[in-house]
Order: sequence, then structure tokens, then C-alpha cells
Amino acid sequence: MPKRTVDFREQLLEDLANPEEAALYLNAASEDSEEMLLVALRDIAEAKQMAHVAEHAGVAREALYRMLSKSGNPTYSSLRGVLTALGIRMCFAPVETLGGRRRRPAKARVAAGKSKHP
Repeated sequence: MPKRTVDFREQLLEDLANPEEAALYLNAASEDSEEMLLVALRDIAEAKQMAHVAEHAGVAREALYRMLSKSGNPTYSSLRGVLTALGIRMCFAPVETLGGRRRRPAKARVAAGKSKHP
């Protein structure tokens, strides 16, 4: 009987070629651990051809493999280069605090205080 399933890895790499899918994958991996974030970046780099990503990031292909291994430790500038080569940018968001409440930014607290005292 012929095999009717597609190899999981092939499908994953095909999906990760889409920037929106890649960003969701990175977000999920970053919630897990630093190591998984690097593995996810490596998967996305493989989906977009590692040699091409390395060239655009300004690093050697072998260095890119090492940098994106579970034990890799990329510098900020090399990480930015890889993200740029992948067409992905970093975004920051506040962390939810215990109880589900976030603290208002200082600018908002100041603005709120000014509106009470004309």
C-alpha cells in the first residue's frame, strides 16, 4: 500500500517559507526556551536555504549552523543579521503580571496624573 502522508519535516519547511507562519513559529518557540528559539530560527533558515540566509546575514554558512544550534550563543548583531535575512523583525510586548494586570507605562501614568490636576 502506498504511503499517503507527507513527511512532517518537508511540510514544516514549506510552511516556514511563509513569513507569517515563521513569525508565529518563532513566537511559540520563544515562549518555550532560548534553545527552542534558536532551533526555530534554524528551521526557518533551512526553509529559506541556509546558504542564502548566511550570505545575506554576512556570516559563513558553517557559523550560521553553529550559531543556531541548541547550544548556540549568537551576538545581538548576528541575530539581527539573521532576522533581517529571514525577513523577520523583533517586536516587544509587556509581560503579564500575576493576577493578569499590567502596569501602565510611565508616560500613561504621567498623562493620567496631569489630566486630574489642570
